[in-house]
Amino acid sequence: MTDMKTIRAPIRGAVHTGLAHDSAANHVTGRASYTDDIPEPVGTLHAYLGVSNIAHGRILSMDLAAVRAAPGVVAVLTADDIPGENDVSPTGKRDDPVFPADLIEYHGQPLFAVVAESRDFARRAAAKAEVEVAPLAHALDPEAAIAAGYPHVTAPLTLARGEVETGRDGAPHRIAGKVRIGGQDHMYLEGQISFAVPGEDETVTVHCSTQHPSEAQHMVAHVLGVPSNAVNVQVRRMGGGFGGKESQMNLFAAVAALAAKKLDRPVKIRPDRDQDMTATGKRHDFVVDYDVAFDEAGVIAAVEGSFAARCGFSADLSGPVTDRALFHADNAYFYPHVRLQSRPMKTNTVSNTAFRGFGGPQGVVAAERMIEEIAYALGRDPLDIRKANFYREGRDLTPYHQQVTDNVILRLVEELEERSEYRARRKQIEAFNRDSPVIRRGIALTPVKFGISFTATHFNQAGALIHVYNDGSIHLNHGGTEMGQGLNTKVAQVVADAFQVDIDTIRITATTTEKVPNTSATAASSGSDLNGMAALDAAEQIKARLVAFACESRGVAADAVRFLPNAVAVGEEVIPFAEFVKSAYMARVQLSAAGFYKTPDIHWDRSSGTGRPFYYYAYGAACSEVEIDTLTGEYRVLRADLLHDVGRSLNPDIDRGQVEGAFIQGMGWLTTEELWWDEKGRLRTHAPSTYKIPLASDAPRVFNVDLVSWNANAERTIKRSKAVGEPPFMLGISVLEALSMAVASVDDYRTCPRLDTPATPERVLMAVDRLQRGAV
Repeated sequence: MTDMKTIRAPIRGAVHTGLAHDSAANHVTGRASYTDDIPEPVGTLHAYLGVSNIAHGRILSMDLAAVRAAPGVVAVLTADDIPGENDVSPTGKRDDPVFPADLIEYHGQPLFAVVAESRDFARRAAAKAEVEVAPLAHALDPEAAIAAGYPHVTAPLTLARGEVETGRDGAPHRIAGKVRIGGQDHMYLEGQISFAVPGEDETVTVHCSTQHPSEAQHMVAHVLGVPSNAVNVQVRRMGGGFGGKESQMNLFAAVAALAAKKLDRPVKIRPDRDQDMTATGKRHDFVVDYDVAFDEAGVIAAVEGSFAARCGFSADLSGPVTDRALFHADNAYFYPHVRLQSRPMKTNTVSNTAFRGFGGPQGVVAAERMIEEIAYALGRDPLDIRKANFYREGRDLTPYHQQVTDNVILRLVEELEERSEYRARRKQIEAFNRDSPVIRRGIALTPVKFGISFTATHFNQAGALIHVYNDGSIHLNHGGTEMGQGLNTKVAQVVADAFQVDIDTIRITATTTEKVPNTSATAASSGSDLNGMAALDAAEQIKARLVAFACESRGVAADAVRFLPNAVAVGEEVIPFAEFVKSAYMARVQLSAAGFYKTPDIHWDRSSGTGRPFYYYAYGAACSEVEIDTLTGEYRVLRADLLHDVGRSLNPDIDRGQVEGAFIQGMGWLTTEELWWDEKGRLRTHAPSTYKIPLASDAPRVFNVDLVSWNANAERTIKRSKAVGEPPFMLGISVLEALSMAVASVDDYRTCPRLDTPATPERVLMAVDRLQRGAV
């Protein structure tokens, strides 16, 4: 029996308490092991990609003799070496070849792979290829693609409710405009990498940095022409992902596995940062045409929008990304009459892909632009226009016909409005701007309403595997992947709470397709929701067996068995957890279970544009203050106040870190992270030297981040928490809106500056010049 004082002490790592990331110490000391840290077996080879130097053209010939003859080269792989399907499309459209057979569709497209004794040998040899190409005309952005008559990469979506023409007829004001929203590179710390080790017969083990092990497994199997059970994909951790490793890793996993099986030797592929950036997709650029009608109070009557996106040469995930842009084109606002259409355009650029928010941020930017237009047209504070249009009772149906329930956006915004002293500071800023000829300031408070669930309903499922060993230690494996976001820590806290044991009792092991099959990507902010519930299901199965064992062996009723901190009470007897488990093992009780979870009550009919695609919504708001130099366009963020709804947080420390990081990443997307292709289709911002992500010095001088403490999730999510990965990304939009106010001050706030993104210092300077000249 155990000491009663011990069982009164709470377990270490209980849910709803702050706890450091399980790998935090290893991260900062360099002991955390990534794919490139795996010891290489004797005979390991290295692959490198040979890529195109033209944006669009037909391959006439490809002379690789010099490549094969280069020092250290063991093999060169082309489309002819693929025994299975020459395709790594995540949607099965067969439009994404490993290596093209005859048609080049973007500058930097992989054409072949060199396999050599060292990475340096492979890299040098790849440059020796002689490829003869017949050039074809190319289109690099959505507007050029539309003008050239390019097709959509997937079927467009229309969301409609009410009658837009009727809504316009009854409204006294109407504004039409256009906003160009730039893309974004994932700029993960760990680049794309795969390491394949051949096994017996058809089998191969692939270690890779992927958010979607099951998809990598299936893609490798398709390329090799083998069943999925021959491929094992393992992921211990990633050095960042942000969506860039959801589908884009397919190519690298397939090339490594193809080479490993062909040569019967381990093969690793790790592109340079430059090649990683040119050969992998990014956040979609959008061009949004909007038409909004409204009344004298600024209340929206009708909205029409067309969302054209730069999707790249293949579909990849562009269909669901552009769908989600439409889903979030309302943000937190009710549109009585609405018609929204997507235009996922094929372009001769790398195929764009998932990125934190998955199209949602682009939709929210469009919504906030319309609010901004209304505010400047009426001479009103944009926050008043926002509040006038918030979803509320009787005005609570989205453009996709889902009712907004548990709507806390007004309360949350008003709380932040008071905390940040928004009204007083706005008056002070207006006074400052009147007296400052060069330096101008702006402030904005913007909301976020973000839907949580995969819109592809079948992805809303997860599995987990738990073993309780006879010494009381616990092995946990689930289908989610750890990319620094703390997923493993949160799921372990759920299991610790279920068994009432210290979190040190639990060991989280690498995600592998051998333990949990058919998993969904760790994406859509669903990692904790899905995998936490699956792990809890497994834990509850084992607990039920332990309770049955206690009842049978001690002759007590089930309600007399209680799990206490690191102990189990059976009637009046209190037994240490490890001792109790040992006795259950000796009695041949099964101490292993596979858990499963599927999100309930969601459905979506894309053909009609109606349904309930989201299980619930997460809400947030941010108030940002900026300062610009009207002579140079340079600016800085003076202060940011964030308030975000995470339900009953599983781990407030990790969630607060996610909110902070998402805000900074969102701010970077909208301000400094500019992607630029030249007229030949070459991505010129292809390295940290030419692509600017935010630095520590770019963070707000005053940075206040708080979590909502009063809003447990109304839905039965894991411990009533809410997703936190993607929703706070859109809080960075407050910086863009604040910059807009600062620019508008040079025209005494009469004109909406219509800043395109990213709002680089150059764009800010040009906007100031336009307003000063009255050119807008």
